[in-house]
Amino acid sequence: MPRSVNHVASRARRKKIMAMAKGYFTTRSTVYTVAKNAVEKALGYSYRDRKTRRRYFRQLWIARLNAATRQEGMSYSQFMGKYNSSGMGLNRKVLADLAMNHPDTFKAVLRSLN
Repeated sequence: MPRSVNHVASRARRKKIMAMAKGYFTTRSTVYTVAKNAVEKALGYSYRDRKTRRRYFRQLWIARLNAATRQEGMSYSQFMGKYNSSGMGLNRKVLADLAMNHPDTFKAVLRSLN
């Protein structure tokens, strides 16, 4: 009985990897084994950095809120303590946006906490 090899599936698998490696330099974009290693590494970085991006945005929102609350004579930790006990339902992203783009509204939120 002849050996059955699914060339269609294996070729498609290689084509997919090569398509993902498009734009890489030298052999990383032309040689399958090198491209496979480069793509696996890149996919690992993208997975890791999706989580890192969330971390950086949270840091940015906290820094913006800290700057805005200090202009009004309050620290960030005091603000968040009062804010969490008040039961308002806005998150740091929305609060930072208010502080940056709508300072009058943010001041109204600060006044409502006192």
